[in-house]
Amino acid sequence: MQLHALDIGIVVGYFVFVITIGLWVSRKGSKDLDSYFLGGKKLPWYMLGVSDASGMFDISGTMWLVYVLFLYGLKSIWLPWVWPTFNQIFLMMFMSAWLRRSNVLTGAQWMQTRFGTDRGGILAHLSVVVFALVNVIGLLAYAFKGIGKFAVVMLPWHFTGATTGMFSDENIYAMILLGLTSVYAIKGGMVSVVITEVAQFTILTLTAFAIGIIALVKVSPDMIAHSIPAGWMNPFFGWRLDLNWDGILKTANSALHRDGNDLFSIIFGLMFFKGVLASLAGPAPNYDMQRILATRNPREASLMNGMVNVVLMFPRYLMIAGITVLALAFCMPVLQSQETPDFEKILPLVLSGQVPTGVLGFLLAGLAAAFMSNFAATLNAAPAYVVNDIYKRFINPNAGGRKEVALSRIVSLVFLVVGIVFGLLTDRITDVMMWLVGSLYSGFVVANVLKWYWWRFNGYGYFWGMVAGIGGAMVVPPVAEWAIGHTFNMLYTFPVLFVLSLIGCLVGTFCSKPEDEEVLKKFYRTVNPWGWWEPIREKVMGEDPSFVPNRDAARDLTNVAVGIVWQLCLVTLPIFIVLKQWSWSAAILVVLVATSVFMKFNWYDRLEKAS
Repeated sequence: MQLHALDIGIVVGYFVFVITIGLWVSRKGSKDLDSYFLGGKKLPWYMLGVSDASGMFDISGTMWLVYVLFLYGLKSIWLPWVWPTFNQIFLMMFMSAWLRRSNVLTGAQWMQTRFGTDRGGILAHLSVVVFALVNVIGLLAYAFKGIGKFAVVMLPWHFTGATTGMFSDENIYAMILLGLTSVYAIKGGMVSVVITEVAQFTILTLTAFAIGIIALVKVSPDMIAHSIPAGWMNPFFGWRLDLNWDGILKTANSALHRDGNDLFSIIFGLMFFKGVLASLAGPAPNYDMQRILATRNPREASLMNGMVNVVLMFPRYLMIAGITVLALAFCMPVLQSQETPDFEKILPLVLSGQVPTGVLGFLLAGLAAAFMSNFAATLNAAPAYVVNDIYKRFINPNAGGRKEVALSRIVSLVFLVVGIVFGLLTDRITDVMMWLVGSLYSGFVVANVLKWYWWRFNGYGYFWGMVAGIGGAMVVPPVAEWAIGHTFNMLYTFPVLFVLSLIGCLVGTFCSKPEDEEVLKKFYRTVNPWGWWEPIREKVMGEDPSFVPNRDAARDLTNVAVGIVWQLCLVTLPIFIVLKQWSWSAAILVVLVATSVFMKFNWYDRLEKAS
C-alpha cells in the first residue's frame, strides 16, 4: 500500500508524541517497586479504568474480532466468551474488592496471604509465578503476530521482500514496533503505561466512531444482503453452526472448519462453563490484576472494572462492526480472487482501500495505540513476578528500590526477546489465542477457584493442581493433535485439563494437613469472601463478635447474571446500529437501560464505602 505523506506524518508524529510523554512521566515510576508496578497506589480509579480498557483494546484481538464477525455474523457475539469477556462483570461485582483488600503487589505475593510462608505456601507462590510468566510470553507472541500482520498490509516500506520465513517483512515490522513501544514501557513502569494509555484511548475512541460513521454513510443494508449467508444476521443458534458460504465466498467455509466450531452448542457450553470458573477464579496474573491492585481501595477497584465495561465495549464494537460492514460491501471481489485469503487481515485490507487520506493517518495512529496499549501493559506485568516474587523474596530481600527497578528493566528486555522468538514461530493469531484461553487458562481455573471459596484447600493442593493443569496444557494439545491427525479447537481439551487439575488439587490437599489456622483466620478477616468457610468463620466470630461475615453470595451472583446481559447489550448495540437494524437496536437499548437501573440500585448503591 502507498500511504500519502500526510498519513505517514500523522503516524510518525503520534509515535514521537506517545514515546516522549511516556519518557517524560517515567521519573515518577522509578522510585521503588510499588511506584514502578502500581504507581504508588495513588492513581484515580477512572484513569486506571481507561488504562485497563485501552490495554484490552489490542490490535490482535481487534483483528480476530473482525475476523469472527465477518465469518460467523451475529453468532460471533458469543465467541469472546472464550476469554471470557464477562470476567469483567465478576470483577466489577465482587472479585476486584476481594483482591484489593489483600493489599499486595502481585498475584504470586497474594499466595502468602492465603497459604502462608511454609513449604506449601512457597510451592503455591512459585507455581503462580510460572503460570504468570508463561502467560506473558504467550501474550507477547500474540501481540507480535497481530501487529506484524497489520503493519505489512498498511505500511509502505519493504525490508527483505519476503512474505514468509523468520525475516519476512511482517516479522521485521513486528520487531520494530515492539521495540519502539518497549522504550517507555520499560523506562517508566506503571505510571508511564497508564498516562500514555489514557492518551491512546482518546485516539482509539475517536478512531472507532470515525470508522463506524464511515460505514453508516457508505453502506446500506441492501449492499451487504447479497454478501452474507442465510442466518448471518441471527445471533441465536442451534446444535450446529449452520452457516454455508457456498456461492458467496467458498474459502470462508474452509476457515470455519479450521476453527473447529461446527458443533456450536458444545463450543458454547464449554466456553460458558470454563468462563464461569475462570471468572470465579479471579483475574489471571496479568495487567488486569495489576490495575486492580493499583487502585486506592476496594470500592475504587470495583468502580475501575465497571469503567472498563462502559468505555470499552461500545466504541470497540462500533469499530469492529464498521470494518466488517465495509469489508462485506467493498472487499468481497479481492477476497474471492484469492486462493487462500487470510481473513485475519480483513482489518488492514479495509483501511487500505476505504478510508480517505488524512483520516487514514489518524485511524492508523489509533490502531497503533491499540497495539501499544496492550503490549506495554503486558510487558510491564512480567518483571513484577521475577523481581518481587523470586529475586526479592528468595535472593536479596534487602535490595534497594533503585536496584529493583533497574533489574525490572533488564527482566522486561529478556521477556521482550523471548516473546519475539515465540512470535516468530507462530503462524496465526487464532492459534496463539486459542492455546492461551482454550488450554493454558483451562489448567489455571480449578486451583484458583478453590483458593477463594474452600477453607480446607491448601498450598500443596494449589501447587499440584497448577502442575497438573499447566503441564497438561503443554502436553495434551500436541498429543491430541498427533492422535487425530489434524488441528482442532483447543476448547475440547478443557474437560481433560479440568479433571487433571481437579485430581491434583484434591490429592495435594488431602495428602497434607490444613493450612495454619492463624493464616486462615487472618485471610478470612481481611478478604472476607463468601463460600465454604464455616469452621474459620466460627473461630473469627468467636474471637471478634463484632465481625460481620460476607453473606452476599446471592446478591453478587444475581448482579453477575444481570451484568452479563448488560455487557451483551453494550456489545450488540453498536453492531446493530452499524447494520441499520433499527428494531433490534431499539429492543437492545431498552434492555440496556433496564439492566443499568437494576445495577444502580443493587450494585452501585451497595458498594462498600472508601476507608
